[in-house]
Amino acid sequence: MDGRRVTLLCEDEDLTDEVVRLAAAAGCELERVPDATALRRRWPGAPMVLLDERGAAAAAAAAVRLGRRDGVVVLCRGDPPGSVWEPAVAVGAEHVVSLPEGEQWLVTALSEIEGEVPDGGPGRVVCVLGGRGGAGASVLAAAIAVRARDEGDRVLLVDCDPLGGGLDLVVGAEQLDGLRWPGLALGGGRVAAASLHDALPSADGPLTVLACDRHGPGPAPEAAVAVVTAGRRAGDTVVCDLPRHLTEAATAVLEVADLTVLVVPAEVRATAAASRVAQQVTDLGVTVSVVVRGPAPGGLDGTDVGEALGLEVLAAVDAEPGLAAAMDRGTVPGVRRGPLADAASAVLDAVDAVTGRAGPTGRSGRPLAA
Repeated sequence: MDGRRVTLLCEDEDLTDEVVRLAAAAGCELERVPDATALRRRWPGAPMVLLDERGAAAAAAAAVRLGRRDGVVVLCRGDPPGSVWEPAVAVGAEHVVSLPEGEQWLVTALSEIEGEVPDGGPGRVVCVLGGRGGAGASVLAAAIAVRARDEGDRVLLVDCDPLGGGLDLVVGAEQLDGLRWPGLALGGGRVAAASLHDALPSADGPLTVLACDRHGPGPAPEAAVAVVTAGRRAGDTVVCDLPRHLTEAATAVLEVADLTVLVVPAEVRATAAASRVAQQVTDLGVTVSVVVRGPAPGGLDGTDVGEALGLEVLAAVDAEPGLAAAMDRGTVPGVRRGPLADAASAVLDAVDAVTGRAGPTGRSGRPLAA
């Protein structure tokens, strides 16, 4: 399909031959267009646009006022000449790549195209953190991930809390083969979501988990963002479990999330502690919403907690029956019915509203019993 082809506008025939060879090696479909007018028709839908420097192809593309988009790369031979930078900036290029030096980078980027142009559009990213220790953020993150999987999404559950004991324990994946953060060699830049799903532990195909090790370090900021954006680009639902005391990686992920949720037990002291956590997040310019979890020994309800924090409450739900026993068995409780399922549905409804994505109907959070 034309919409899945990388578009090339290149007047340098030798450079064109080189790009065609690299695209073939990457298993990527390539469409060469003759001029900027033809490029204009392909500009909005092509997964990547490649432009050469010779013949001022990049400048010609800028001249037809195509508008800004991601995935524009300007190609040249050898060291980039000074003349390449002005048109590259004008057209909004993300990279200027020299060949043959940049062959491996280009092959890697092209190889990601086939598996990462989802028919349903980009995915969604949800961050979950606790208002105090033991608030249940990891459990809610797992419940959201399972709920999204059951609704037909491919899901990436990402552990950004190096002191949390390992999110793989929450979903019963601690004995499964696959990489954890210390074994995942990632810097910044692009990474293929399909490769991540293949490399990570998964109790079932659609849901994979990237956990912190019990002893190793947590993720670096660049690696965390690379993983999260790879999932979104591939159309996944990405659910991130963040620490209350924000690390650099947690801060970086918050800044690219679609929705951030603070889990607050229905207690006065927990609400006071959550106000400090909420302030950390809002200081970053990130909007945070609340899920209130019972029991409510003092009679607080969701409205009380929301007013105390000055934040929107997405759901206020009762305590989950059998939670401790389910956690010891490594199973996520309440994945189909119950308070956790209701809270997970409310969160998915909220992120759908933010992203404009149509989700299943009939989700709702139950009121918190006094």
